[in-house]
Amino acid sequence: MDKRTAKTQGTQGANGAGAELADVLAPLVAGMTATRASLLEWVHAHGVRALQAVFGAEAAAVVGPKGKHQVGRTHHHWGTTATELTFGGRRLQVARPRVRSTKGTEVVLPAVAAWRQREPLTARVLEQIVLGVSARGYAGSLEPGPVGVRSRGTSKSAVSRTLRTRLTAALERQLNQRLEGLELLALFLDGVVVGGQTVIVALGLTRDGEKVPLGLRLGSTENAIVCTELLQDLLERGLKIADRVLCVIDGGKGLRRALQDVLGTAAVIQRCQLHKARNLLALVPKVRQAYVRAMLQRAYRASTAAAARRLLHALGTWLEGNGHVDAAASLREGLEETLTVVTLGLPPRLRRLFATTNCIENLIRIVRHVSRNVTRWRDGTMIRRWVGLGLRRAAARFRRIKGHRELATLATALRRGQPAETAA
Repeated sequence: MDKRTAKTQGTQGANGAGAELADVLAPLVAGMTATRASLLEWVHAHGVRALQAVFGAEAAAVVGPKGKHQVGRTHHHWGTTATELTFGGRRLQVARPRVRSTKGTEVVLPAVAAWRQREPLTARVLEQIVLGVSARGYAGSLEPGPVGVRSRGTSKSAVSRTLRTRLTAALERQLNQRLEGLELLALFLDGVVVGGQTVIVALGLTRDGEKVPLGLRLGSTENAIVCTELLQDLLERGLKIADRVLCVIDGGKGLRRALQDVLGTAAVIQRCQLHKARNLLALVPKVRQAYVRAMLQRAYRASTAAAARRLLHALGTWLEGNGHVDAAASLREGLEETLTVVTLGLPPRLRRLFATTNCIENLIRIVRHVSRNVTRWRDGTMIRRWVGLGLRRAAARFRRIKGHRELATLATALRRGQPAETAA
């Protein structure tokens, strides 16, 4: 028997063993599934009965036991009615007793009032949507409800209404929040295309190292008008710019112009080094990209700004000498603004953080992830709602930046208004 025959027989034997194992495990899996469904049905049924028992006990405490005469009675039983309560991600109609005073007014039972004040349905809807469940598939993502109990609130239209109401209110609160108490050291600005429109997002970094979403604006592109409106809105909401602020952008001319027009000399601009490298490599043949990438890394990791400038100017001369004039021009454009973190003399961890827009790119990635299942964008209001949901999701996962204890170095360098580096 040759090796090929032996291998074939071995594969057939393995497949046969796998099929036998599947036949053995199939009844076990089916039994586990049935047991789980039965247990869930039992829990739901007893949960509804227990809730009705609580309602009945509270009614008896107010009115007294049924069928017994009481002198000086102030309340009496008034039949039953179906009350909608949130249970398992849907609204259930649960029968409850009604209590009426002798003056003709209905009394709300304490347990009913407490249950109505809760808002678990909206929280469950938001959780499912963030996890990737579409509005149409929300009902199928829930566990089966109690048998024989009417429910609602799981249809596509109901889920959409819940999202629209909750997200609109939450976004308005977020965008109108006052900013007087924030002391910013850095400001990240970037845009994301959602539903065919560009959304400009502002992310602030406080002196304690906390990341705070500040606002957003919709526009056709990252133009200066939209960016200016966003920055002016931040100032109108009370944002104080007492000292200079490190502003990290991707190199867009609209963002840069808006920062200079609104903040003036208070804006210390850092161009994203990754965007600069990406744009430069796109203008260089593939055979020379490795060399250009290595030279950029050496320059951006240099210990002083003077050393970084020498390396970058040498790279520009080399590009021109090899006929890559456009690449050399791209390198020199905004060269000083790509070296701001080097000029400020920041510690290595802070240099890596502020040298790129990765901090706000992570936020934008969450916005894209949250809105990935939306296929029909109706208008700008809908875009704002979904971007607001993404910002809220990102803010809940924010942590203080690595190296936050070293932010005093950045504050000192910005306050001084001059390089904190050592001599070259």
